[in-house]
Amino acid sequence: MKYKYAIVVLLLLVRPEGLNSAQEEVDIDRDKLAKFIPVALEGYSGEVLLALKFDLEIQGFDVTNVDKAQYLISGNNSSSLVGRVTDRINKASLIAKEYTGGTPRTQAHAFADEIVEKLANPPRKGIARTKIAFKVDTGQNSEIYMADYDGHGAVALTQDNTITRDPAWGPGRGLIFYTSYKAFNPDIFVHDLRGATRRPFARYPGLNAGAAVSPDGQRVAMILSKGGSPDVYVSDVDATNLKQLTRTKEDESSPCWSPDGRTICYASRESGRAALYVIGADGGGKRRLLTDGAINCTEPDWSPDGKTIIFTANMGGFQICTVPAGGGRATPLVAGEDPSWAPNSRTVAFTRRAGGKRVVSLLDVPTKRVKDVRQVSGSCSQPSWAKY
Repeated sequence: MKYKYAIVVLLLLVRPEGLNSAQEEVDIDRDKLAKFIPVALEGYSGEVLLALKFDLEIQGFDVTNVDKAQYLISGNNSSSLVGRVTDRINKASLIAKEYTGGTPRTQAHAFADEIVEKLANPPRKGIARTKIAFKVDTGQNSEIYMADYDGHGAVALTQDNTITRDPAWGPGRGLIFYTSYKAFNPDIFVHDLRGATRRPFARYPGLNAGAAVSPDGQRVAMILSKGGSPDVYVSDVDATNLKQLTRTKEDESSPCWSPDGRTICYASRESGRAALYVIGADGGGKRRLLTDGAINCTEPDWSPDGKTIIFTANMGGFQICTVPAGGGRATPLVAGEDPSWAPNSRTVAFTRRAGGKRVVSLLDVPTKRVKDVRQVSGSCSQPSWAKY
């Protein structure tokens, strides 16, 4: 039976009735976890209050009562957003600023980022104004969506009425790569967000999937089966100079880049069970990455600071784990799959299963706090966090 597929990618706003306004926080025992920074919020209301609370709580802050807080965050959002931060212990004024332009939500995100950058120790950039892409299952089909990091402002990037998957950001938030079956084969496409246009990137016979753009934006790693079994390939970002890196009879999947662009980590069944491997971007120096304590390892993502690789392990259930970039003892974090690092190398977007469907959630790794992003209707999975 033949089906018709949309040729043009449509940028569609998600209907309000397709959104779930509730953002669930998953309870985790924090007795031995990293210390939260205690803050109190005064003077804010509505959407601004909710956005500030979400932004701060997923980045290592604990919103509490004034008498328990070290920092008082006060002001109002009657027209623009007025933001003040005072250190109650040292009696010091740290921030006093008015945020104008954009929407109340974007003003709240800007204020939250400034709070993080002022108070966090060690210093780090805020993530409240970053973007994610993800897959949404709509029955037997799936589409690629883009949203703010907290799930708000979601828009559909595809309307292919078929299977689409594996979203991955290109440089400067301008491009998103993904795989679509719209031409009756799993092919890689690249979507230009600035012009709302797309073009084929890899359409070889067989599987074309798992595109991952190098940190400098010049190369793309991917999985192709044009030579028989799925192997890791690398090309320039314009799809030229294609080079095959692995040559095994087993399946490879999920390539990701080291921050310096010299090494690729990927999953392979070369040794039987799925395991993580690293290989030079030129094809040399392949070795298995030690993940002691974790088995059936897939879906790696290299932290932007280069220190840690996060991945999915299947040990009687999917588990998000980390391992030092050089290999070693794996650390389990939370039940879930599809992990993707934020630009701060601290927060992770991932998929968890709840109520019979998949939802995209955020994990603050040091404190283990988990919050669901705002969901669109259907199952949401495969989040990809824009690193730029």
